[in-house]
Amino acid sequence: MPGYSFTFVDKLRKRCYCPLCHLPMRDPVLVRTCGHRFCDVCLQEYLSGGIFQCPEDDKPLDYAKLYPDSEVHNEIMNSIIRCTYQKDGCRWIDKLQNLPNHLQACRFDAISCPNNCTAHLTKANIDDHLEYLCPKRTVVCDFCQKEFSGQIMDETHAGNCFKEVIWCENKCGAKLERRFLMNHMKNDCHKRTVTCQYCSKDFLQETLQTHQYQCPRFPVTCPNRCDPAKIPREDIENHVHESCPSATIACPFKDAGCRYKCPRYSLGLHMEEGVRKHLELTCDLLKQQQAQIAQLCSTLQAIAQTTDGIFIWKISNYKSKLNEAVHKSNKELISPPFYTSRFGYKACLSVFLNGNGAGEGKYISVYIKLLHGDYNNILEWPFVLPVSFTLFDQNIDVTMRMNISESFIPDPAWKHFQKPCQSTESLGFGYPKFVSHEIIRSRDYIKDDALILKVTIDNAQFTN
Repeated sequence: MPGYSFTFVDKLRKRCYCPLCHLPMRDPVLVRTCGHRFCDVCLQEYLSGGIFQCPEDDKPLDYAKLYPDSEVHNEIMNSIIRCTYQKDGCRWIDKLQNLPNHLQACRFDAISCPNNCTAHLTKANIDDHLEYLCPKRTVVCDFCQKEFSGQIMDETHAGNCFKEVIWCENKCGAKLERRFLMNHMKNDCHKRTVTCQYCSKDFLQETLQTHQYQCPRFPVTCPNRCDPAKIPREDIENHVHESCPSATIACPFKDAGCRYKCPRYSLGLHMEEGVRKHLELTCDLLKQQQAQIAQLCSTLQAIAQTTDGIFIWKISNYKSKLNEAVHKSNKELISPPFYTSRFGYKACLSVFLNGNGAGEGKYISVYIKLLHGDYNNILEWPFVLPVSFTLFDQNIDVTMRMNISESFIPDPAWKHFQKPCQSTESLGFGYPKFVSHEIIRSRDYIKDDALILKVTIDNAQFTN
């Protein structure tokens, strides 16, 4: 074989390396004629090709001139090397000549498994292999005491022995042999999952009884004991209020004043016997409701009629109403009534589109009328608040508008401003010649066949 391929601790001198295999020489020989050295095996292999020349300088070789080089041999054999199993963990370091003795005792020297399992192991690992890993080892189960090969134990029996004592998988705290586990988990374990027979939901067996005290589908008896058949808990309330024949219920006419109560099954008899009474109660209730509605309408109307002293009235269909006023003398238009303030005077506007009195035929006449109001008894009379009328110019350009306004201060001596009576129609006071028809047509006082009037009552003096 060629030179040594071991790991030397220190690099050898150049003369120790074979020129043919480039390794530290094994059994070095010296060529006396040229002084070159080679491994004996390397040189013999080289010469076996029929070439009898020195591989280094091509000079003829003579077998008689080849001698073992004991000096270089001793230098190499006394060099320090590492064990060939250093990669496996051996830390041996010593002279090359001591390697054979070391390998006989090296724990990392690979050997075949004695059980013929095809494994090759170091001496350091052979004991663990034979005891724990070898598939052909003989193993006795700790639970059933039966013998198995290591392969069968590892692949089949371990973790499946029916006599092995294990914990319950539901973590209930029980320990038992594997052969009893399935029956325990199915029938005995208090932490097994069971289905409620009423609501079909899953629960732990230990909580099932507590659940049934709250289960919405658990059958319970009607509190009125109307039927021996039990009813799901969640349907009890609806049963009692809607269909239980024994439940005590009030007469349907209770809102009308009937205080009668009876079991549901006898309500029909009460309804038959109490038709006249129920009719009377319903009529009384209707009267009360009509009175309440009238009061509410009055209150709503009063709220709707309340102003802050300004009332604006839009008179639509002007042409047709003017035409009617022309052909029907003294045709008067009356505005919706309004209050000058929340607890103030009640009034309305009166308009004659074709004039009235001195303005008839050529003017629009405008008047204010005081009406009988809800608060007249607490107001000051006669009426003395300043009043002004305004006819709006509806020109689209605000800067071009020319509204027409007239105002007056009531004379306390005139009957128009005295406290009105409920039975007597009030007299209006205003302007029979408020605006002429000619002026009306000169600008945009009529637009979209409507005119807009405003009456303003100065509430500054009103103390109520």
